[in-house]
Amino acid sequence: MIGKLRGVLDSAGKDWIIIDVGGVGYEVACPARVMARLPAPGQPLTLAIETHVREDAIKLYGFLSEAERSWFRLLQNVQGVGAKVALSVLGVLEPKDLANAIALQDKAQVARAPGVGPKVAQRIVSELRDKAPGLMVSGEIAQVVNGRAPVSQSSPGADAVSALINLGYSAAEASGAIATVSARAEGARTEELIRLGLKELAR
Repeated sequence: MIGKLRGVLDSAGKDWIIIDVGGVGYEVACPARVMARLPAPGQPLTLAIETHVREDAIKLYGFLSEAERSWFRLLQNVQGVGAKVALSVLGVLEPKDLANAIALQDKAQVARAPGVGPKVAQRIVSELRDKAPGLMVSGEIAQVVNGRAPVSQSSPGADAVSALINLGYSAAEASGAIATVSARAEGARTEELIRLGLKELAR
C-alpha cells in the first residue's frame, strides 16, 4: 500500500493531480481544500496517501496532513458515506472544524459540503460523536470557544475537558459542554469551567 508520496507537481485537474515521483506519475484524487493549496507545477509536494484497491482499479487519495487522512478514513465508517462524500466534507471543513461540528452536533456545518444532504450530515455528527479520538487535532483540542478559536492543551478549557473525560464523560460530551459554557463564562478558571460543565451535562 502507498501511504505517502514525495515528488513534484506535474499537472492538476478539477479534483486530481499528477505527482511525479522519480519519473513515475501518480494520479491522486484530492479534496478541494488541498487543490486550493497546491504549489505551482514543477514545485516539490508531499502528500499523505490513502490507497483503495478494487478488482478493477487502484485509487489514490491525497492529503496535506495525517489528520486529514485519518478523518477521511473515519468518515467512511458512517452509513452512506463513501470516498466521494468524505472528500467533499474535507474539501469544506478543516479537521479541527469538522471535530467542532461533531462535538457540538452542528449538522449544518457538515451539510455545507456539496452533495451532503441534511440526513447524511446528521448521520455523520451522530455516528462519529464517540469515535473522534479525543478530538485532538495537531496538538490542539478542537472545540469552539468564543466563536471558532481552538483552545490549546494548556488552557483552562482544555484542562476542564480532560477533567470531565476522567470523570467518565465521552470526549464529545466533555468538549461540547465546555465549549458551550466557555462562551458564557469568558476568562473562567478551570475549576469554574468544570462546575459549569457538569451543570450543562446534567441538563
